[in-house]
Amino acid sequence: MRRGGDWKRGTVERPVGAPVFDPTGIGFLLLSPLTLLRGDRWPGRGDWAAATGLGILFFALFPILFNASLIFTTAARGALALSTLPLLSLVIGAALGAEALSWRKSIGVVIATFGVAVALLSDLTSAPSGAWRGDLLMMAAALCMALYGIWSKPLIRRSGPIAFTTMSMAAGAACLILLSCIRGSFAPVAGFGAPQWLAAFYLGAFGAAVTFYLWAFALERTTPTRVAISVTVNPITASLVGAWLLNEPLRWNLAAGIVAVFAGIWIATTTGRRAQAARVPASGQA
Repeated sequence: MRRGGDWKRGTVERPVGAPVFDPTGIGFLLLSPLTLLRGDRWPGRGDWAAATGLGILFFALFPILFNASLIFTTAARGALALSTLPLLSLVIGAALGAEALSWRKSIGVVIATFGVAVALLSDLTSAPSGAWRGDLLMMAAALCMALYGIWSKPLIRRSGPIAFTTMSMAAGAACLILLSCIRGSFAPVAGFGAPQWLAAFYLGAFGAAVTFYLWAFALERTTPTRVAISVTVNPITASLVGAWLLNEPLRWNLAAGIVAVFAGIWIATTTGRRAQAARVPASGQA
């Protein structure tokens, strides 16, 4: 979920209010023909308002908050704040009756979030003045993501992951385009060369279309918390890629964090032996 700034190198080097590229519009353009070719079922008229509102929440407000947070805080602190997503999904989902709250799921979420903190330990020691503002903005972004996951699940089941994602992305992209036109944020695009357009296409294809389709695909089949806990893998992956491509050092805390994150995911997404035994009908019973 990297939308701007660098997970590894700290705060975003740009003034407040500077334009930020977001791949939502490109993702919509790529998913639209696929949806039409497949003949997928679009959300019904009764779901249009909800799909539009959720699209603005996730595909417009979320990236705005995400990028704004990295102006004030470090990338490591932002990654940790975003990793509160599964915890928010768990608590809000239980409060709204969207999913059951279990000890196993709760423990798994806490362990995975703790793993992110351990992995980023060496990068969390320093913070700019007023970093708490960026931390709160990132947690607000995580809240948007959690609400989208919880509220969109029944809508996705009634239509389909590709069609619902396409309609939601259209609403978010339209909102961002309108804001960009008002603020004159399209001016830098005129200077794009081949490398910039290739990077934009990559972000639109994989950072938006594929990523958000898979997100909706998963939401259709499991609980929002189990989907959201995958976010804890992001900073771990960034650290490993940084070590591979940028020769950044691999420290003990990264290894410990990887173990904790995957242990937490395993605990949260699997069923204990007692629960499995309870599901197996007793022998001899009808």
